[in-house]
Amino acid sequence: MTPRDLAERICATLRGHGHQAYFVGGCVRDLELGREPADYDVCTDARPARVQEYFPRSLAVGAKFGVILVVEDGTEVEVATFRSDIGYSDGRHPDQVVYSNTPQEDVLRRDFTINGLLMDPATREVLDFVGGRADLRAGIVRAIGDPRLRFAEDKLRMMRAVRFAARFDFQIEPETMAAAQSLAAQVTQVSPERIREELTKLLTEGAARRGFELLDETGLLAVVLPDIARMKGVEQPPQFHPEGDVWIHTRMMLEKLPPHCPPTLAWGVLLHDVGKPPTFSPAKGPGTRIRFDGHAEVGTRMAENICRALRFSNEDAEQIEALVADHMRFKDVPQMRAATLKRFVRLPRFAEHMELHRLDCLASHGSLDIYDFVQRFLVETPPEKVYPPKLVTGDDLKGMGLVPGPRFKEILLAIEEAQLEGRLQDRESALQFARTMSHP
Repeated sequence: MTPRDLAERICATLRGHGHQAYFVGGCVRDLELGREPADYDVCTDARPARVQEYFPRSLAVGAKFGVILVVEDGTEVEVATFRSDIGYSDGRHPDQVVYSNTPQEDVLRRDFTINGLLMDPATREVLDFVGGRADLRAGIVRAIGDPRLRFAEDKLRMMRAVRFAARFDFQIEPETMAAAQSLAAQVTQVSPERIREELTKLLTEGAARRGFELLDETGLLAVVLPDIARMKGVEQPPQFHPEGDVWIHTRMMLEKLPPHCPPTLAWGVLLHDVGKPPTFSPAKGPGTRIRFDGHAEVGTRMAENICRALRFSNEDAEQIEALVADHMRFKDVPQMRAATLKRFVRLPRFAEHMELHRLDCLASHGSLDIYDFVQRFLVETPPEKVYPPKLVTGDDLKGMGLVPGPRFKEILLAIEEAQLEGRLQDRESALQFARTMSHP
């Protein structure tokens, strides 16, 4: 069952019991734009208890706010009771919910006019009480009512305005933009997890460059990611970066991120040069150039702090930090020994490292020689040469009377190195190698 099928069934059931029921919000917006909605939401005058009565397998995910999640065969649709919200003292949740009997009242508490449309699923008639269709045609993101009030109710709406404008290539209406600019500093009231989710969507919906330019224009960038805002005006050596400063380079990479790319790759792209502003060293005279000594190492520590602040999972944080830490290693690839190169391409999710390097090159000097070199290596080198089975294990060394410790590790590493270099190819020669190392 598709989300649309379930949403239509829900509306038909509610109407069969004498209630009003409509598609609402993003699904109507997307249908009006000729896009297939990812999910469907329904609004109704039926109270939450009634909705649960009609759909016994539903979940009261937000019952105190009038939201019930109806689940059928793994498909989910949110059903919200018409309401008006009173007071938002925490800048996120209404202090009091008053149920309404009309869809007009319900729409007035929503965020943007383009998200305030309703559709009668039976007739496909669109109900527009806030001018949302005109704003869709004009390509405008406009807050419903007073934008300062809408943003004061939920500070994350400022970031959502940016994301919708970027995703649809719309303009943010001037009063809505001015309200965001004046309230940007208050976005810190939003939980780090919700800020991270919004930024990740911004990075992966296919319009990351435009999104981050709007984040900057609203003043939100300097609040949620001050280390990124500091990239502006940080010059780079023109022989390697003819495109300009670190902010320009990063935006050019963001522009090339494909829609639905892995979130860790997108964050790696955003943060790969975060260590450049604090490590900037100007050219000292003729024959010298701007330098960023140690920027990958400094950037890795900064990325670690950013990931911790935004409450990334350990797994995602490790990958993002690895992308930042290792992005400069590609320049050494042509000089790498076989064993070093094999270890390099064995990095977890190496495809993301490759894609970051490709985008890095395309947004600077334009040469893909090293990228092509690694691609050829991956194609021409059998997997068993990159991931060979261990010829000698720790148990083998213990059998020789060796005690685990630093020397123990050195021997195992030396054997692996020789194996990756092709100097050891069978177990007996590897054991002899180990014996020689253990009794020099």
